[in-house]
Amino acid sequence: MEIRALRRSDDRSAFQSGDEALDRFLHRYAGQNQFRHYLGVTYVAVDAGRILGFATVAPRHLAIEDLPERTRRKLPRYPVPVLGLARLAVDRSAQSMGLGTQLLRFVLELAAKMADDVGCAGVVVDAKPGAVGFYAKFGFAPFEPIEGQSDARPRPTAMWLPIQAIKAASGRTR
Repeated sequence: MEIRALRRSDDRSAFQSGDEALDRFLHRYAGQNQFRHYLGVTYVAVDAGRILGFATVAPRHLAIEDLPERTRRKLPRYPVPVLGLARLAVDRSAQSMGLGTQLLRFVLELAAKMADDVGCAGVVVDAKPGAVGFYAKFGFAPFEPIEGQSDARPRPTAMWLPIQAIKAASGRTR
């Protein structure tokens, strides 16, 4: 299995995670967002040509006031660059096998590289209610969301992981 950027030629049609919104995103919008609008990049876990999971990321920035108090004290008083984890899903056939963890670790490595190359203060994910515990296991902490919610979907829990924790976990101290 390899984790790599989505390619135009990838067959996304068979992917089924059990979450209709995530499946629809991969089937219909991931390619548009990546290849036409340049809004983010979807990384796919592929085995024998089949997509078993994906994670979509995009650079973001956060107003310093929106970060947890403990983090705020350590950063300058202007918006900080972060890597946004927009979506993460695993196909039903590969669930409970650690693939979600592998995809998240891949994203954290991207953030560490981004920190070294262009600047990145951490990773932000708008976690669905059922995924908060998953992200918390990796050190993500909830904070007040900077965006509103809609009646059509449950309010996500914005969660934050500082780049120092990412680098410490991977053994990168540079």
